[in-house]
Formats: sequence, C-alpha cells, structure tokens
Amino acid sequence: MAKGRELKGRIKSVENTRKITRTMEMVATSKMKRAQDRVQAARPYALSLAEVIAGLYSPDLAERFPLLRQPAKEGKAAVILLTSNRGLAGGFNSNLIKEGRNLLRRLDEQGIETQFHIVGKKGIGYFKYIGRPITSSRTDITDRPTAVNAAELVDELISQFVRRELDAVYVVYAKYNSALSTPPTAERILPVTPPQTKGPRHDYLLHPSAEAILTELLPLYVRNAVYRALVETAAGEQSARRTAMKNATDNAGDILNVLRRTYNRARQAQITQEIAEIVGGSAALEG
Repeated sequence: MAKGRELKGRIKSVENTRKITRTMEMVATSKMKRAQDRVQAARPYALSLAEVIAGLYSPDLAERFPLLRQPAKEGKAAVILLTSNRGLAGGFNSNLIKEGRNLLRRLDEQGIETQFHIVGKKGIGYFKYIGRPITSSRTDITDRPTAVNAAELVDELISQFVRRELDAVYVVYAKYNSALSTPPTAERILPVTPPQTKGPRHDYLLHPSAEAILTELLPLYVRNAVYRALVETAAGEQSARRTAMKNATDNAGDILNVLRRTYNRARQAQITQEIAEIVGGSAALEG
C-alpha cells in the first residue's frame, strides 16, 4: 500500500495548497473592490482639471509657463516605472518591466540621457539583476497610494524640468480598463500637453487671472497624473492576483480529481488482489 499512502500524501498537500490559493483569491477580490473605488474616485477630479486647463490654454500663455514648454528635441528624460512589492500576480510585473525596458531602449536609441526611478521590489530586483543604473527606488508605497506619495515621486522632477535639466518625464504603469484588462502603458506627463476640448469652449470670469490659476493647476495636473497611475497600478495588481489565484485554485481542483481517481483505482486493485489471495489460499487448504 506504499503507493496508496504516497497518493494520500499528495492529495493532502494539494488540498492544503488549494485552501491557501482560495483564501488569497478572496483577499485579492476584497482589495480589488477597494482599489476600483479609488480609481473611480480619482477620475472625476482628473477630468475637471483637464477641462479647466483646456479652457484656459492659449498659445501666448503657453510661452510663460515652463511646464507647457515643448522642447524642440529631447536630450534628457526621466522614467518612472511602477511595479508591485509582491508576486503571485501572473504576468503583471513582467509585463510592466517589459514595457519599461522597451521605453528605455527607444530613448537610448534616440540618444536621450535617462534618469530611471522605480517603485516596487519586483522592478527594482529585476533591473539590479541586469545591471541597469537606477536613479532612485521606493518600496514603501503600499497598495493604498496617496496624493502625498505622488508628490514625493514627481515634485523634484517638476523642479528639474522647470530648470531645464530635463526635457521630458514618462511614467510606466498598468492602465486600469477593467478587472480583465490592465495593459502596461507608457505615458509622457511632462511637458504638459494641453487636453483637447470637445465642443464649444465656454467663457469664464477668471479671478485673479488665467496666469495665476494655471500656476497652481499645472503642478496639480502633473501630480494627479502620477497619482492616477499609482491607483490604477494598484487596482491592476489586485485584479491580476485574483485571476492568478482563481486559476491556481481551479487547477488544484483538477489535480485533486486525477489523484483521487488514481488512488481509488489503486485501492480497488489492491482489494481485488487480496480477495484473490484469500480465495486461492482457501482453495489450497480444501485441496
């Protein structure tokens, strides 16, 4: 019965694994719902900022604001790559890392000097392994990012852009379209590209002035772009982990079915053999 005992041990091991993956799936589902709520809450504010900036923008104003400066050629750029601190999320982090590598390669091919800023242990570990220089790294941003986290990531880059030490800033993140669609996306957040307005422009009474309003709103617009990237990446991570754990739970169930059938066949064969031995022994005694 050694084979039967071995199969029972494997069945117990798979059952324990399935309990863990099912629990992780439930936790990820709960976290995903809260992360989705943060994504939905961030979008109206971003839309309102875009509408106001689009309404105020004019070519003559653009010349006065450094964040609207469109350099003739990019010489230096900063890249912010957002990944997670934990794994068990399928190809989520590997897809983000691949998108970050592709962006860095394109910039390198154009002769653009790059600063590289990474959020998340997975991205940091990979790029340290391949020997890519990292300008800064953060592992303290949780799956509940805040506006303060976004400001900490981008404020110094804004200052460098204003001082003309940078010509562009990119962020690589997981764009949250739905629980099943979180494609890795590279987006340029500096210089600010004025949002396109749809329909007729409205006339506003501005106080104190368009210049004063844009002075306050443009940095907020850039910080909000980073904040949205953080919350969408957090939502994408939980969605990917939920899917990965559900698949693992389903696969464990399939393996259990196979193991139980194999165990039952082995046990039935052993019982049949024992009965045959008893019958054979009884016949020998009677003979």
